[in-house]
Amino acid sequence: MELRRATPSDAEALSVLSSACFTQTFGHLYPPEDLSHFLGEAYAATAWASLLSDSAYATWLLEVDGKPVGYATAGACTLPHADVAPEDGELKRLYVLREHQNGGWGSRLFDAAMEWLLRDGPRTLWIGVWSENLGAQRFYARHGFERVGDYDFVVGNTRDHEFILRQTTRP
Repeated sequence: MELRRATPSDAEALSVLSSACFTQTFGHLYPPEDLSHFLGEAYAATAWASLLSDSAYATWLLEVDGKPVGYATAGACTLPHADVAPEDGELKRLYVLREHQNGGWGSRLFDAAMEWLLRDGPRTLWIGVWSENLGAQRFYARHGFERVGDYDFVVGNTRDHEFILRQTTRP
């Protein structure tokens, strides 16, 4: 497996990968029309091209024989919490296709994102996580993130209860 920083030329591959990862992980939660609409907006190649061209964000790709199987994206924090400051950072997405999980690659993606977020020194870091994703919550807790709030994540007409996590310690 190879881990590398994504570039704007990876927009189409990230569109396919992110849609597959989101569907594998959360697709069962949504009516098909809600899921389709969400994927078509949030994970479209044009959305990825814009994100990958913005220097305030960074994405890493995990590849097997040149085929993307996981990714992480980090950037400015946009979570709806009163304590979020303009200089704060956020791990926005971290996914690995199911068949490539449990090999430590999620941790490698996480580490790459954290290193980038802290490249200019300490700052407050944030993560939004689905309230029922207990495995992710345990993982982030091991890295010093604590629950400090809640919000609704909207997918079509569906609202998911999400937790807002903030890193209060630097393990």
